[in-house]
Amino acid sequence: MLIRDVRPEEYAAVGELVVDVYRSIIPDLDEYADELRDVAGRIRAGVLVWVAELDGALAGTVSHVAGPGPYAEYDDPHAAGIRMLAVLPAYQGHGIGEALVRACLDRARTDGRERVYLHTTQWMETAQRLYRRIGFARAPALDWLPAPEVALTAYVYELAAGPGLTSD
Repeated sequence: MLIRDVRPEEYAAVGELVVDVYRSIIPDLDEYADELRDVAGRIRAGVLVWVAELDGALAGTVSHVAGPGPYAEYDDPHAAGIRMLAVLPAYQGHGIGEALVRACLDRARTDGRERVYLHTTQWMETAQRLYRRIGFARAPALDWLPAPEVALTAYVYELAAGPGLTSD
C-alpha cells in the first residue's frame, strides 16, 4: 500500500470515490456531494488530500486539515483535523482506513499539533470502531447538528498523551 498526495489528474476520480462511499452509507447526500467532490477546492484552501493506492488502484482517500481554516470543524489553533475519510468497499478490511488515519496523526505530530479532531455521523459505525481502536476519544461538547437528520459525533486524539483521555 502506498499513501501519497492526490495528483491533479485524479481530483475528479477521488471526488467521486468519496461521494460513492458516502452515498452507500449516508441517506440523502445530495447537498453535501458537491463539497465531497471538490478536491481542487480543498487543495486550494491548504488541505492535504491523500490517496491510498493498492496494487496500482485508488483504494481510499482522506483530507488532512492542518489547522483552523475553512475546512476545519474546530477552532483550536493547536489542532489538526481529519475530514472525508473514504475507502472503497472492495478494499475495506485491508487496513487502508487505519493507515490513512495514522498518516494524518503522523503529519499532525510532525507539524507540532497537540490534538486531532474529527466528526463522524451516526451511520458510520465501522469508522467509529476504527477511531476508538486507534485511540480517539469522544468529545461530546463538540458534537453538532448541521441538519435536523444529521448528527455529527466528535472525536479527539491527544497527540502528547497518546490515545484520547475519555471514552464513550
